[in-house]
Amino acid sequence: MKKLSMLAAVLLCLCRLSFASTPTGFLDKSIKSGETLFKYVVYVPADYNPKEKLPVILFLHGSGERGSDGLKQSEVGIGRAIRFNPERYHALVVIPQCLEGKSWADEMADFALKALDKTLKEYRGDKNRLYLTGLSMGGFGSWGIASKHPEMFAAVVPCCGGGDPEKVAPAVTNLPIWVFHGSSDGAVNVEQSRKMVKAIKDAGSSLIKYTEYEGVDHNCWDRAYGDKEMTDWLFAQTKEKK
Repeated sequence: MKKLSMLAAVLLCLCRLSFASTPTGFLDKSIKSGETLFKYVVYVPADYNPKEKLPVILFLHGSGERGSDGLKQSEVGIGRAIRFNPERYHALVVIPQCLEGKSWADEMADFALKALDKTLKEYRGDKNRLYLTGLSMGGFGSWGIASKHPEMFAAVVPCCGGGDPEKVAPAVTNLPIWVFHGSSDGAVNVEQSRKMVKAIKDAGSSLIKYTEYEGVDHNCWDRAYGDKEMTDWLFAQTKEKK
């Protein structure tokens, strides 16, 4: 019995050491394609347990965070919200950085999805709870990627973005979506979100939500990502059959 007890204690100790050896927080990552190095950050919660499947969020930043430093994109939007309220984001969060002069389309969209796929392979991510969100340029990117890969995500949260309603709406009618925009946005006109929401509803969706912040300018994202109701709603969405 003593030997069994000692063995159990050793196994428990090794298990704890294994958990502790997994780095957590905002971790620098990269993917190389040809001669180009694409940088991204993965947020791993402090209580990460490799035995627990976690939801995974793909976050797309705005135009101001483009570059190759691999850091700026994690300091705004969802990264800022996590730092203020980490308990609300018990998830893996993938935060790629778009190169200067590019947008979240074509090569950059492919890179973002590769970063997401690599994260799923490195950590215990739940493929039934993959979420897509972005702000401004990343809001446009969220609409674009969601319309091309609607089967991939359990929910989408575009902030102050837009796109082509005729192309996007038919593809995302079965996706839970929560859209955010400020009514006084001077960078991306609020009509962009209004038209998209109307087109999706007209296409038959009953799964779309829309929040318009009265009098708010372009930065609607701090309120959106800091809203506990939004995070509770987001993590309740799943592709599993109920």
